[in-house]
Parts: sequence; structure tokens; C-alpha cells
Amino acid sequence: MKSDKTISCLIIDDEAIAREIIATHLSEIENINIIASCSNAIEAFNYISNHDIDLVFLDINMPEISGISFAKSINKDIKIIFTTAYRDYAVEGFEL
Repeated sequence: MKSDKTISCLIIDDEAIAREIIATHLSEIENINIIASCSNAIEAFNYISNHDIDLVFLDINMPEISGISFAKSINKDIKIIFTTAYRDYAVEGFEL
């Protein structure tokens, strides 16, 4: 079943190459609109407070504010997909 709803996405990762890779993959998916790409959680907080976001692709291991802390503090209606290379965060990520 095809959905006509466009999903507004935000990519948050402190590594530029990781943001680029995620954006490249998402560009292949219909109905996904990358609204912005942020390099840290503070920048993302500011963006989310002024824009409607449906889905966040979120790195966990970031400086200053971790992805886990960020996820706990945003609107629960925003869906999150954690993008991390660290399996140690898997359980807590699934719980969120």
C-alpha cells in the first residue's frame, strides 16, 4: 500500500560523512523529505522548536548532549531511528 503522506525528516550526527550517507540513502525513498541536517543536539533542538518534524535519524554518541538524552527530551510524537555503530546502546535505544 502506497502512502501519499510526506515524512519530514531531520538527520542528526556529529560526523559529516555519516549525515551524507544517510541523506544519500533517504533520497532513494519516495515520500521522505529531509528538512535539515544537524551536527549536534543543540542545533537540532533549535531546529525542532521551529519546524514540524515526523522522523529523526539520530546518532547516539555525540559530544555535549548524547542522542539518548536528546531523544528523551523531545516531543514523543517524533519518531526516532538511532544510527550508531555502538551495540552497547541497543537496549536503551529500543526502550526509547
